[in-house]
Amino acid sequence: MKRVWLYLTPLVTIAAMTTTNVVYADDPWSIVRDILSSTRDIIVFDGVQKADNRSAETQTPLVGDWLVRHSLSDPTSMNPYTASDAAVSEIHAYVFEALLNQSPEPPFESRGHIALDYPTVSEDKLSYAFRLREGVVFSDGVPLTSADVIFSLKVILHPEVLAASLRNYYGSVVAAEHDGEYGVVISCKEPYFRNDLMLGGFKVIPRHFYDPDDLLGGVEVSDLVDGSWMEGPQAEGVHQFAERFNQDFSRRVLGSGPYQLLDPDADMVTQQKVVLTRDEDYWGREIDSFPQSGYVEKIVFKIINNTDAAFIELTNGDVDYLDLSSLEFKQKTWDPEFQRSFMKAIRYRGGYTFIGWNNARPLFADKRVRQALTLLTDRQGMIENLLFGLGEPVVGPIHKFRPEYNQSLEPYPYDPDRALDLLYDAGWDDADEDGILDKRIDGELVPFRFEMMINSGNQLRKDIALVVQSELADIGIDCQVRELDWSIFLQRADTQDFDAIVLGWTGNVRFPPDAYQIWHSSQAEGQGSNFITFLNEEVDSILEEYRKEFDPQRRVDLYQRFQEILHEEQPYTFLWKQRLATSYSRRFRGVNWYPGADRGSIGEITMEWWVQPPERAY
Repeated sequence: MKRVWLYLTPLVTIAAMTTTNVVYADDPWSIVRDILSSTRDIIVFDGVQKADNRSAETQTPLVGDWLVRHSLSDPTSMNPYTASDAAVSEIHAYVFEALLNQSPEPPFESRGHIALDYPTVSEDKLSYAFRLREGVVFSDGVPLTSADVIFSLKVILHPEVLAASLRNYYGSVVAAEHDGEYGVVISCKEPYFRNDLMLGGFKVIPRHFYDPDDLLGGVEVSDLVDGSWMEGPQAEGVHQFAERFNQDFSRRVLGSGPYQLLDPDADMVTQQKVVLTRDEDYWGREIDSFPQSGYVEKIVFKIINNTDAAFIELTNGDVDYLDLSSLEFKQKTWDPEFQRSFMKAIRYRGGYTFIGWNNARPLFADKRVRQALTLLTDRQGMIENLLFGLGEPVVGPIHKFRPEYNQSLEPYPYDPDRALDLLYDAGWDDADEDGILDKRIDGELVPFRFEMMINSGNQLRKDIALVVQSELADIGIDCQVRELDWSIFLQRADTQDFDAIVLGWTGNVRFPPDAYQIWHSSQAEGQGSNFITFLNEEVDSILEEYRKEFDPQRRVDLYQRFQEILHEEQPYTFLWKQRLATSYSRRFRGVNWYPGADRGSIGEITMEWWVQPPERAY
C-alpha cells in the first residue's frame, strides 16, 4: 500500500503484521449485540470475542512508526484560545500542557504536571498558589516560567480576545502575581467549586511566541479584569495585541507538549492533513511519575470530510484509527479480512447529540411549539434504525452516568397527535388550506417553514435531519435541510444565523459539570455558546449559585431543578448519548482504554501506543 498524499511508502502491508487467532462467526452481529447489551463499560472486540481493555504487553516500548488518524474537517484555526472545535481540540491535546493533569482512572484526581503538585488553596477558596516545575521548556527550547502562566491568563481574560466561551470559566479571577520565577498566586473575587480544575487546566502558552513585542507587558491581570487597561499609554498596545492574537495564529502554534507542528506550510494542508512530529527533546519524558509522552514519530490527522470515504481509506490501510458510523460497525467490520487487520473499542461518548431551536426566532419562541417538535422526533426509532441500538435517549445536557443527571425525567415520547394539539393551542393551523400550518404573527400570516442546518460530511446528522423533515411534512411543517461546509456552519452558528441546527456537545464523566457556558443568558452574546438564545432568569440564578456551591449534594439538587426547567422549555430536542465504535490497526501495542475515555482524552490514550519494528508501516 502507498500513502501518496504523505509522500512516503509504508514498509509493510497490514496483512503481514496481523494476528491469526481471530475467531469468526456466521452471525457475528447477534453475538456482538448480546455482548453490548450486557454492560455499559468499555468493550474491546478481538474478532467477535470480548477482549481485555488493558494491554498485557510486557516488552519495553520502542519509538517508531506513525499513527494516522481520521479527522472529518480541517481545524478552524490553530489558535489555542479562540478555536474550540473538536478537530483542533484533538490536535492541541498533543501540543499544549497545563499546570495539572487528571488521572485516567477513578477517582480521576488532579496531579501536578507543569506545576509540581496540586495548588495551595486558602481557607476562603479565594487564593490558589502554584509552584512550577523547573526545567519545563517549550518545544523551541525556551524555559517556561511564571511569566508564561500569567501571560496565558492575561490572554484568556483580555476582553477583546475572541475567547468568550473559554473566558466564562475564569470570571472569578481578579489578579495573578509572580512568586519568584517559578511561583504563581491567583486571586479570585468569589469562590468557584471548579477553580482548582480550571486554574490548573488552561493551556499554558509561550509569551515570547504569542507576544514577541511584549504588548501585554505593561498591564496586569487585574487591569484587564477591571477595565483600567483602557486608560493610559498601554491601551493602544493592548488593543493591538488582541488584533494580532485573533488573526495571526490560525496556522502557527507552539506549546510545551510532546508533539509539535514543525512546518505549517508542509504539515498543515487544507483538506488533506495536519502532521505533528514527536519532540525528541520533550522535557517531561524522563519523569517517572508522568503519563507516557508518545512513541510514534508522527501523529497524522488525515482530513476526509466524508465518512464513507474515510472508511474506504481505513480498509485500504491509509488510516490507522477511525471512529466508525453505526452502520459501518454493524455491517462492514466483521468479515475475516477486516478482523485480521483491526481491533474495535466501544465506549459511550461523553457528550450528546441535539437539535437546537433558535429561541430568538418567532417560529420557536413558544415553548409549546418546541415541545411539539420534540414529540414529533422519533428518538427511539432513530436509535434503532440509525444507530442500530448503539445509544440511549437523554433528557438534558448532564452526563447520563453522573450523579447530577436527573433520572426522574422521562424522555418525551414520539406522539404526533399530542404534538398537533400543542401546535393548535399555540395558534398554528392551516388557515389558507395550502397544506402548511400558518399563524398570524404581527398581523401577517406566517407559514411554518424553516431551515435545519447541518455540517457537510456528517451522514448521521444528515439522516437525523431528513427523518425529522419527513415527520414534520406529514403534519404540515415545511423543513428544508441545508448542508454547509464546517467553517461556514460554525460561522452561522456563532452569529445565530440559523433557524434550527443539528449538533453535538462533548463532555466528560471525569469532572462535575458546569453548564454556564451553554445555558446562561450572558453566553447568548458575543458569539458565546448559547447560540440558540435561551433566556431564563431562574436558570441563570441556578447556574450562578451552583458555581459557588462546594457541597456536592446541594449541587446535585440545584441541577435537578435546572434539568426540570430545560425539560419543560425544550430549547433543544435532546436526542441521545451515542455508543461510539472505534477501529484501530492491530499493529499497535500498549493499547489501553480507560474509564471515561472520550474524544478529548484520545491524545493521552494514544501516547501509550507503539509498534514493533517488523510490524511498522513507515
